[in-house]
Amino acid sequence: MSVNPNSPVPVYLQIADYIRGAVAAGVYRPGEAIPSVRTLALDLAVNPNTVQRAFEELEREKLIESRKGLGMYVSKNGVSSALAQSEQAMQGAFAQAIRGGRAARIPFKRIRAVFDSAWRETEP
Repeated sequence: MSVNPNSPVPVYLQIADYIRGAVAAGVYRPGEAIPSVRTLALDLAVNPNTVQRAFEELEREKLIESRKGLGMYVSKNGVSSALAQSEQAMQGAFAQAIRGGRAARIPFKRIRAVFDSAWRETEP
């Protein structure tokens, strides 16, 4: 994982998005520990407070939970939470792109063709 300090997305959200995606993809499973604040901060060369802020965001989403003296773990419902958050973010991005297309008076069939093309570009 890496962060882009020049991105308009705050670094703490980039970290949260990465962990959310890793949980959704099964890299981290319910009950498993995620890297510590210190480890991630060192690996990413960011302030530990930035990582802590990402963890707080993920705790609010009920994706991870703190175990006193042990660290942060993926919660029992972490995968479903991660998937829901990913879908919500995707919905927002699609809606924004569609609004832009409609504002430019691009017909539905063309918008759909652009979506299909983007889908094919991302296939492994």
